Amino acid sequence: MAMLDSLDRTITLTAPAKINLALHVTGRRSDGYHLLDSLVVFAGFGDRISVKRAALDDFAISGPYGHALPDDASNLVLKARDALRAVFPDRATPVAIHLEKHLPVASGIGGGSTDAAAALTALSSLWALDVGIDTLAAIGLQLGADIPMCLYGQPLIARGVGEEIEPMATFPRLPLLLANCGASISTPQVFAALDKRDNPPLPALRAMRSLDDVCDYLKATHNHLFQATRALTPGIDDTIAALERTSPRLVRMSGSGATCFGIYDSDRDAEEAAAKLRRDHPDWFVVATHSAMEGN
Repeated sequence: MAMLDSLDRTITLTAPAKINLALHVTGRRSDGYHLLDSLVVFAGFGDRISVKRAALDDFAISGPYGHALPDDASNLVLKARDALRAVFPDRATPVAIHLEKHLPVASGIGGGSTDAAAALTALSSLWALDVGIDTLAAIGLQLGADIPMCLYGQPLIARGVGEEIEPMATFPRLPLLLANCGASISTPQVFAALDKRDNPPLPALRAMRSLDDVCDYLKATHNHLFQATRALTPGIDDTIAALERTSPRLVRMSGSGATCFGIYDSDRDAEEAAAKLRRDHPDWFVVATHSAMEGN
């Protein structure tokens, strides 16, 4: 949710973790981009982006994972700022941007993409651009295939390379636990390691009004990147096994890894599972959270 301070004109948004509940690789385009079918939700936990007007452009990064990111023009947040500014040069005054990084880098939960999406949303508001999500999504797609879905920030089906978005009208709140053993995975490496790229799409959507509905549907789906990630990062098996020992309803890897998630019957179950994982693996990234119905 945005917080606007009329005194210093600061806008702060959460950039939530993106979780691929299911991810089917259905083909590959001639330009090398893979075609996907993915059921995506966004967590109630993520990074924070703050923007405010300034005399000169400025960018700062903090947070537990801030040290792992560049603070130069290669950062997706600054690419998002520059791409939006290129479309609206007369409105895009200098800004100070602060990224508070709470999500592990290169961990399969969309950290860079969700940060860029939050930056686009915050800056469009700060600059009073009065543009819709379709305009921002078109700009974001030039920077990364996951950015359009991150702009929606709600349960959705993403198809194509990620640009075909179908928001879910109804979807239950899922108690979740995110866990990462500390591994960073190169998404291009994972896709390059795939041994099959023409898998069936997701099964036909059905009404999802309860936790049971979601778990039953997911049992008929896959993450087609899992085996390739597993071959590149054998330690992912330890994360899966640790989550399975906490009695979840379902365990799976998100995106290209190495973050995995468990779905639980209640927030209390997810919190208790998180406490156990932290005791057993104090160096891991472990967060009990939930899926959100709406984005920023």
